[in-house]
Amino acid sequence: MKSKSSPFKIVVIITLVIVAVIIGLVVISNNNSESSEGKTVNNQPPIDGQPTLGDSDAPVTVVEFGDFKCPACKVWGTDIFPQLVNDYIETGKVKFSFINVLFHGEESKLGSLAAESVYKQSPDAYWEFHQALFNEQPSENHDSSWITPEKILEVASGVSAIDTDKLKSAIENGSEMNEVNKDSELVTEFEVNLTPSIMVNGTMIEDPFDYDAIKSAIENALGKN
Repeated sequence: MKSKSSPFKIVVIITLVIVAVIIGLVVISNNNSESSEGKTVNNQPPIDGQPTLGDSDAPVTVVEFGDFKCPACKVWGTDIFPQLVNDYIETGKVKFSFINVLFHGEESKLGSLAAESVYKQSPDAYWEFHQALFNEQPSENHDSSWITPEKILEVASGVSAIDTDKLKSAIENGSEMNEVNKDSELVTEFEVNLTPSIMVNGTMIEDPFDYDAIKSAIENALGKN
């Protein structure tokens, strides 16, 4: 004789199915959120003393961990950064800082030292020098040696606010090496393993070239302010 299922047993089964569906939806939602914006940490890199573009009172901070020798960083600066400037920096919603990464060895270190020296000498000249140095990155044969003291001084000579003699002396003396080392400590602290890495108020963007994800993180941060 076949036994009939008790109403209680049916209710239990239905409940378990509903719970499983809910858990599945939560997991999918979390995965989608993480895939677009990446992981969130408890704090964001301090930007005091860092080259910063935009209104100092802007409610949202975007940080780029970048390397002057990195081809992807050059592309990001060409394709994504102008959109960020137009949409958020010039409107006073975002301030933007750059932190040096030394993934390409001595040339990365030299480029970072030069940039920090320019910033110390003339903060207003930093961003022009920053862009001009990236512009010198060769479009092919990226591993070729191109960041040299001579190239740096050549680039700096095209920026009117830079005293190239002072810059040459600062590079030779390594006077801003402590600033470069501070950046390296931040790279380690925030577990940066690729360049460019983009953070929005403590949220690391999984794909730095996904501008929609960057915008979403910014809008979320603005909504919390």
